[in-house]
Amino acid sequence: MTSEHRPAALELHDLHKSFGAVHAVAGLDLVVEPGEIVAFLGPNGAGKTTTIDLVLGLARPDSGTVSVFGLNPTDAIARGRVSAVMQSGGLLKDITVAETVELTASLFGMTCPVTDVLDRAGIASIADRMVGKCSGGQQQRLRFAMALVPEPDLLVLDEPTTGMDVEGRREFWQAIRADAARGRTVVFATHYLEEADAYADRIVLVRQGLVVADGSAAEVKNLASGRVVSATLPGANLALLAAIPGVDRAEVRGERVLLQTAESDVVARHLLTATDARDLEISSHNLEDAFIALTSDRAGTTAATAGSLR
Repeated sequence: MTSEHRPAALELHDLHKSFGAVHAVAGLDLVVEPGEIVAFLGPNGAGKTTTIDLVLGLARPDSGTVSVFGLNPTDAIARGRVSAVMQSGGLLKDITVAETVELTASLFGMTCPVTDVLDRAGIASIADRMVGKCSGGQQQRLRFAMALVPEPDLLVLDEPTTGMDVEGRREFWQAIRADAARGRTVVFATHYLEEADAYADRIVLVRQGLVVADGSAAEVKNLASGRVVSATLPGANLALLAAIPGVDRAEVRGERVLLQTAESDVVARHLLTATDARDLEISSHNLEDAFIALTSDRAGTTAATAGSLR
């Protein structure tokens, strides 16, 4: 099969899913090509987990279609083409790490060597440790190893590093990134925006069950127009700062003030000439700024903008 006829790793078209009066997914469209690492971001209630459940065949859409490598989710999973690492999941505490992976491997007809899976997940050194004695990060990497057993083409991660410390998160993502270099497609949902910025090739932002931005981290950041003017200003009055001409939003953090504006020169000039502000800085928006701007209740519908990024 030529690459031009190769099916997408994941294709969602006009997807809808409701739970009573709650429309969790409201006409979502998304295409993920083989080999991409995609961060799936959104606030609580945006429809991320529901969409992942639809991709994994754990729920059925009310309408619309889900295609995984040209197959329906049930068939794709049955063929071992999709695996998932969830933020929690039952593990047998009284067997070893290696025995857990061996047990998982026994469920599949075609698997890679258990020692290879443990090494790729970064837990070969604790193969003989009882699962109940493993830290939360080690148990999560064990779930990653279990997901690798069938050599899936698509790996879905739902909040995989929740509860991990900084070192554990870094080690986990190093293992994921190294394995993704083999050409595996990875789609992950996370609340840690720095993870998306650091490890994703592409970021998809969802709000109220719809995609509102889709592009590289740099492209998504650029959707949050304006800049941030920050300065040291002890005893600052938040109301007066918000009233400065050109200020869209004002925030006080200790002795620092942060002013979001599309007119950074005007705002900076006011701070320097009309207040006692010092140590002034002007910076571009980061991913957190874009996330808030595009997914907060104040955000307008930007789905049309999303299409222009890709």
